[in-house]
Amino acid sequence: MTELEMIQLQKEVEQLRQENEALKAPKKRAEPSVSFKISAKGAISVYGLGRYPVTLYEGQWTKLFAAAKDIATFINANQDKVAKKPVKVVTEDKQAA
Repeated sequence: MTELEMIQLQKEVEQLRQENEALKAPKKRAEPSVSFKISAKGAISVYGLGRYPVTLYEGQWTKLFAAAKDIATFINANQDKVAKKPVKVVTEDKQAA
């Protein structure tokens, strides 16, 4: 075996060791992100808000968006009764990682 072949083999072994370590490392859980799908019946489903998707038809989404200020006012008026669940916000920087 020539010296050049030996150097190439050593580089390949080092690369394989690094790949092996990367595979052994504990995997980070992906940050939850919001995604959208159109159902077979044409409804719009939003995934990533909770365990189950939120599915509404276009007219229902439009009605909900039109009531956004009223919803915010209602939430603010009832802060003492509203359950708070922490929400992880995914930025584009984290999605690329």
